[in-house]
Amino acid sequence: ARIYQAKFNWRDIERIKRLSTIPVIIKGIATAEDAKIAVDHGVDAVYVSNHGGRQLDQGVGSIEVLPEVVEAVGGRARVMVDGSITRGTDVVKAIALGAQIVGLGRLQCLGLAAAGQAGLERALELLEEETRICLALLGVTSYSQLDASYVREAQVVADSDALSAFPLL
Repeated sequence: ARIYQAKFNWRDIERIKRLSTIPVIIKGIATAEDAKIAVDHGVDAVYVSNHGGRQLDQGVGSIEVLPEVVEAVGGRARVMVDGSITRGTDVVKAIALGAQIVGLGRLQCLGLAAAGQAGLERALELLEEETRICLALLGVTSYSQLDASYVREAQVVADSDALSAFPLL
């Protein structure tokens, strides 16, 4: 119920940390401020996510806030990210911007919807191949060679409309 969500606070995170030996991960981090608060309360990982943009359709995308979250965390916790990761270049960008773990959601659903297990397997094979090609085109041989200098903001070439692949972007 929403009443329990409203009552949940940072003291609860500290209590969970004290009572558990498993890593505590907070998903839904969307600002540097929240990331800093989370690591100040001992979380093991912050998960940058806007939950697919379903809550706030005009919210900032995960990839946009990732650099500020990485900076705020300052190596005190792992950084995970998801949100519109559908191509190998998306994985490479996320890692170049500081993510240590890249989550997939929609891509898996699309693969399963298209052809069940075989579709999911093929989607993941394509993702792996696209990632490998992207790294090769960048001239790097490992993720550790990536940094934010490999990412540039692209100029908008056409306005979004009702017939766009992602009309709400």
